[in-house]
Amino acid sequence: MDIVLYALTALLYGGLAVAGWRAHRNTAVEPALAGMPAGGRLAGGMGTGMADSMQSGRASKASGMSTMGRVLLGVALLVHGVLLHTTIFPQNAMVFGFAFALSAMFWLGAGIYWIESFFFPLDGLRLLVLPLACMASVMPLIFGGVRVLSYAAAPMFKLHFLIANIAYGLFAIAALHAILMLMVEKRLQNMRGTSTRHTSNSWVTSWLDTLPPLLTLEKLLFRLIAAGFVLLTLTLISGVAFNEQLVDKAFKLDHKTVFAILSWLMFGALLTARRVSGWRGRAALRWVLASFVALLLAYVGSRFVFEVLLHRAVV
Repeated sequence: MDIVLYALTALLYGGLAVAGWRAHRNTAVEPALAGMPAGGRLAGGMGTGMADSMQSGRASKASGMSTMGRVLLGVALLVHGVLLHTTIFPQNAMVFGFAFALSAMFWLGAGIYWIESFFFPLDGLRLLVLPLACMASVMPLIFGGVRVLSYAAAPMFKLHFLIANIAYGLFAIAALHAILMLMVEKRLQNMRGTSTRHTSNSWVTSWLDTLPPLLTLEKLLFRLIAAGFVLLTLTLISGVAFNEQLVDKAFKLDHKTVFAILSWLMFGALLTARRVSGWRGRAALRWVLASFVALLLAYVGSRFVFEVLLHRAVV
């Protein structure tokens, strides 16, 4: 039964990803058929505001998934969710590892994108999220986890596990937002310099042109980070409470705890700087990515090192 769920999940995500890229390629070809390169329509030396306005205009033409596409993505999310539940919690036990963590992260990330897409044209994000979700969904077949029996049924652990994975999903989408924003910002800077730079990679420029303006992406980014920060805070608190319940020790200083607290401090500093001084731009976006890397090292990265490189089981 599990193999059927794996195949169906990968087929749905993969089919939607291929359909999205084919639709994007057809959209990118249209300007060329009209005798005008995709990047050539944007004259060099424009102000950022006019460039953002034109970018928004193109985004409205590629306004996102069709109704059928949304329905199929909803089905994919449902099937993936059932797959995660049956493989992580088989017969009142628990199996988990870095591959399961990545699969759950991108399941939640795809779900957050699906909700966002009802309100904003985010085709550029879809073209990243769906292939990643497709690959992550089948990774547990290659890298099996470890069986956790002692505390899988504990209510406090289940609550901690749920909150932590939702936080990871929010931060994963925030990191993808940051990557796209860095690419869009670089493109806008190139546009102010010379228009000849982006005629050679028009498929990239046409892909970026499907995104909303930078200000909209920035607003979405910090909403995701704020929500993720609240949940990460709850994750740390519930983790302390769970440790106390499990081993009568509220605080355990290990690599997982160190990186989790480090990422919490980094995201907190980012939100504080944003609120106090309006911090934005490339430095802020790079800080987002660095904070996300620290969060990955807190659990996914450390599990990869132990399970795959060192061949040691961790719980």
